[in-house]
Amino acid sequence: MEISVFNNTGKDTGRTVVLSDEIYKIQPNDHAIYLDVKQYLANQRQGTHKSKERAEITGSTKKLKKQKGTGGARAGSIKSPLMKGGGRVFGPKPRDYSFKLNRKLKSLARKSALSYKASETAITILEDFTLDAPKTKDYLQFLQSLSVADKKTLLILPEVNKNVYLSSRNVQRAKVVTVNQLNTYELLHADRVIISEGSLKKIEELFN
Repeated sequence: MEISVFNNTGKDTGRTVVLSDEIYKIQPNDHAIYLDVKQYLANQRQGTHKSKERAEITGSTKKLKKQKGTGGARAGSIKSPLMKGGGRVFGPKPRDYSFKLNRKLKSLARKSALSYKASETAITILEDFTLDAPKTKDYLQFLQSLSVADKKTLLILPEVNKNVYLSSRNVQRAKVVTVNQLNTYELLHADRVIISEGSLKKIEELFN
């Protein structure tokens, strides 16, 4: 697949790059995508939720009323789950939601996501660039020049660029990641995936 290269002012450089069919033109595997997104979202959960059961409630253990003869149900403690302010039955406890996925499956999921974006012509190849200083205004100008200021964008860089990252941090719906931070959820979440030219080789090395 051949695609044009743009510079950071939004102009076509007249050059093209060939995207690998083994990454950008495979038959997408929806189940692999589902599992990788599920793992990503599970890993975001803190798992610190906790409710008190009847043994953890502070209160009297005195029997509330006699066992028989009242015409009502028997009641043993104010800490009963049936009472207002009582403990909760089978409430949530702190737990770890993360789970393991094989590396090959995760790689397949990310190649599938990139193939979907390529088929939707939602990938832009960008000439390598940097910003002289961290300025949100400059990053907004860069997005406007590519006509994607109103879209959710994901910029993929070959390595950490502090000025670009800090410039994008306050821009809504804009995300900047390096190749090593690439994940299926953010690829699918973005309306436009912007890949810097230097990242292409690293992506091929990562997935092949």
